[in-house]
Amino acid sequence: MQPWIHLADATAPEGDRLRLSRRGDEFSIRLEGGNELMNSRLGGSEEALATLALEALPKSSAPRVLIGGLGMGFTLRAAQDVAPPEAELIVAEIVPELVDWARSHMAPVFGECLDDPRVRIAVGDVGAMIRAERAGFAAILLDVDNGPDGLTRAGNDGLYSVAGLNAARRALVPGGILAVWSAHPDAAFTRRLGQCGFDATEHKVRASRARRGSRHMIWIARAR
Repeated sequence: MQPWIHLADATAPEGDRLRLSRRGDEFSIRLEGGNELMNSRLGGSEEALATLALEALPKSSAPRVLIGGLGMGFTLRAAQDVAPPEAELIVAEIVPELVDWARSHMAPVFGECLDDPRVRIAVGDVGAMIRAERAGFAAILLDVDNGPDGLTRAGNDGLYSVAGLNAARRALVPGGILAVWSAHPDAAFTRRLGQCGFDATEHKVRASRARRGSRHMIWIARAR
C-alpha cells in the first residue's frame, strides 16, 4: 500500500491544526494527531445533501443557495449538477487555506468547478452570513463540522442552537429549505427544528457512493 504524503497544514479559527495528505489519488484532511474530517473517497452523503435539498426547493429560475463549508467540494459539485443556469451558489468557508488547496493540491478533485460563474466563494463565518440575511436564500446547506454534535469548533454549535435555527429561518424565503448534514442521528436536533418553525424529514444515506459502509444523517427542513 502506498504511504500517505503530507502536503500542507492549516489552522482553524479556534486553533485546531488541519493536515492535508495524499495517497495515490486519495486525499484526506485530518485533525493533527486525531480524527479524519474529510476523505476524497467518501462523498456520497455530502452529494446527497445538495441533491435532496435542491429537489425540495420551491420552483425558481434563479435560486440563491448558501453552502456552509467547502470541504472537498462534494456538496458544491452536486448542487452544480442540478441547479438551474441562473442560480447563485455561495460557498462560505472559514479556513482560507482550504480554498487555496482546492485550486492547488486538490485540483484533481475539484476540477474546474470553482470557475463556474454561478459560484461565489466567501471566506468567512457562515453563521454571520446567515444572521445578516433576511428572506434572501432559497436554501441553506450546512455541512459544517460534525453536524449538530460539533467536533472541531465550539462556535459551530451556535448554528444548530435555537438562536441559530431561528436565524436560518429568517434568512430563508418563505418555504425555503434548511439542509443539515451530520455524522450521526440526533433526536434532540429533530425536535429543535420543529420548535423553530421547520417541518423536517430525516434521511439516512451512505457515506460512500457504494451501497455499503457507514451511514450519515441529513435533515431536510422546510421553513413554515
